[in-house]
Amino acid sequence: MTRPAQEKKKYASSPVHIIMLSFLCAILLGSFLLWLPVSANPGVTVSYPDALFTATTATCVTGLVTLPTFSTWSAFGQIVILLLIQIGGLGVVTCTAGVLLALQRKIGLGERLLLQDAFNLNSLSGIPGFVKRVIRGTFLVEGAGALGYMTVFVPQFGLRGVWISVFTAISAFCNAGLDLLSENSLADYATNPVVNLVTCVLIVLGGIGFVVWWDVIRMLQKKRNTRARFFAGLSLASKLALSSTAVLIFGGAILFFAFEYNNPATFGGFSLYEKIQAAFFQSVTTRTAGFASVPQQELTNPSVVVALLLMFIGGSPVGTAGGVKTVTGLVLAATAIASIKNRNGVSLFKRSIPAAAVRKAVAVVGMSFLIMSVSTVLLSTVMEAPFSDILYETVSATATVGLTRNLTASLPLLGKFIIILTMYLGRVGPISLAVAFQVRHESVNIVKNPEENVSVG
Repeated sequence: MTRPAQEKKKYASSPVHIIMLSFLCAILLGSFLLWLPVSANPGVTVSYPDALFTATTATCVTGLVTLPTFSTWSAFGQIVILLLIQIGGLGVVTCTAGVLLALQRKIGLGERLLLQDAFNLNSLSGIPGFVKRVIRGTFLVEGAGALGYMTVFVPQFGLRGVWISVFTAISAFCNAGLDLLSENSLADYATNPVVNLVTCVLIVLGGIGFVVWWDVIRMLQKKRNTRARFFAGLSLASKLALSSTAVLIFGGAILFFAFEYNNPATFGGFSLYEKIQAAFFQSVTTRTAGFASVPQQELTNPSVVVALLLMFIGGSPVGTAGGVKTVTGLVLAATAIASIKNRNGVSLFKRSIPAAAVRKAVAVVGMSFLIMSVSTVLLSTVMEAPFSDILYETVSATATVGLTRNLTASLPLLGKFIIILTMYLGRVGPISLAVAFQVRHESVNIVKNPEENVSVG
């Protein structure tokens, strides 16, 4: 086989390309099913662009909708949307592997490579067991969340409350932000402690990352048998994910509480306890969940800035959340501090961060910022709206959050396609996008170009 043919084969069959294609196929199949008349309620006509938008927002677990979910879709359409959310949250490859395992089929080397790339694992060993734990853990947490919701929704909606609880639990765990309650998301439950607590727990557990789950469980079991220090025994990745998540949640809650305390359109009419509750919910949901307990268009300007930052960062790696990820942001911040202090390497928790991880963090943030910027410019050219609303929309789509300042429903046709593409690129991952368009060249003799200093900063 000639060298160009080898390169073409590698380009066409890389795990990144297959993962991106699998998401695209799921979106197209879902859009066709949602376009069918049986998917809509009687008297409701759904255009293909709206069906495509809904399939994309469900598969990419975003939550932006051009049509209200609770009143547009029939039972069949809601089931299709829920399946797309579950597939998008776990990943098409993971769901496929789960089906193979359920059928007692062997996962081949190709599937293992795909799963290794999807979960960012360092080894091919133990992947079938990892997939089983992920699927079992997902269903267990979603089931517990559904039971928690039922204590509120069944008394209110009767038997239909069971379906609403299941739908909301899966949507919350997958950080999708879609619900069957009303057009204003969870605003009617802004002061309900059960709905707030269950939703926040599901969002955090889904967004913290599956690898962190098993690491925490491992240390809890170890601590039961020995006197091992819990946090010290965790892996560096788990320490970074847990610490950054805690800082962002509590830090965001404090800022939202301060900035919205006297805002009559958001927290102003709440009691002190309700304001604290709403502030924590806003801090958690902006990190790619997409549920809204207060109208986002009524937030003060400082709160909008905080929300944009939290949305852009998102959740943790190897989870259901989007964004550039918490660990990425922490590595980038540590790199900046190391440069300011004129240190040669980057260290966190007394561990050195590999240069490859630093370069990847820079690439992820750079690609995400590029996607968001291009999307903002394009959307600004096709519709008239306040810049803050447009930026909120594009950041939300890039980080697959789903929060909007009442802009999604009024998107023109071109605007819908811009947001569809933004959600897709945001979900498949900025680094995957960069790799997808990269042709690998193998070279035995690597030539290093001459070095010359430049002025930076």
